Amino acid sequence: MELKFRRNEQYQSLRDETTPEGMFMDRRHVLSAAGFIGAGSILGALPACSEEPQTPTAAAPKAATAHAVPGAALKSKKAAFAVADQTTIEDAFTGYCNYYEFGTNKDDPPRYANMMTVSPWSVTVEGETDVPGQYALTDLIDYAKLEERVYRHRCVEAWSMVVPWVGVPMADVIKKLKPKATAKYVQFETYLNKKEMPGVNRPSLRWPYTEGLRLDEAMNELPLFAVGAYGKALQKQNGAPLRTVIPWKYGFKATKSVVKIRFLTAQPAT
Repeated sequence: MELKFRRNEQYQSLRDETTPEGMFMDRRHVLSAAGFIGAGSILGALPACSEEPQTPTAAAPKAATAHAVPGAALKSKKAAFAVADQTTIEDAFTGYCNYYEFGTNKDDPPRYANMMTVSPWSVTVEGETDVPGQYALTDLIDYAKLEERVYRHRCVEAWSMVVPWVGVPMADVIKKLKPKATAKYVQFETYLNKKEMPGVNRPSLRWPYTEGLRLDEAMNELPLFAVGAYGKALQKQNGAPLRTVIPWKYGFKATKSVVKIRFLTAQPAT
């Protein structure tokens, strides 16, 4: 399936190149300056496989495997999801970022993210689910089934990048986690550590950072749980080792460095 977007001549140069990896990291600068905390404030109403995946077993955190090391090569198959525009250069993707936990300037995440601990890594699953618990990254992500999808990453700051993401369909992971019939929403929470993240000492946003989706949105075929980009495991400033990618929403809806997945009956604040 080919995703196509109408061109805007004013931003032609940005749209026709894949964003350099360095530029991709930033997501919240405009949001904070405008005084917005969550997606709902800006966008208001913005709001299936036949085989059932195996349910993962809750486990204590495991040491990172080689493919989870930032920058490590990843094997993936190209999926039939790609925008028609040229991919942004990798250096822009990794060097131009929004990750307010490390600071509000675009070069803060590349400068400070190396302080962040990504090994071992675990994700806590809680709320309206039949299988709550703590999961290792490899319990949730099948690294033998990674796929590459080329999506446009749009920021409310009026810039965008075309990024070749590597990951698995979000729906596959959610099916493993068996949300109850009472679950209507899913919320994702970003890693928080004041010793490693100098930006959280400023009251720019509410910490930890969370974003949510309706469960039917999360089960759509387009969203990804991404573990890589440009054929490599995610760099820390880009949301290593696990982040969400929701191609029809603005970048601030993407949760970086996911440590919690929470199934809810009521709509979350953002």
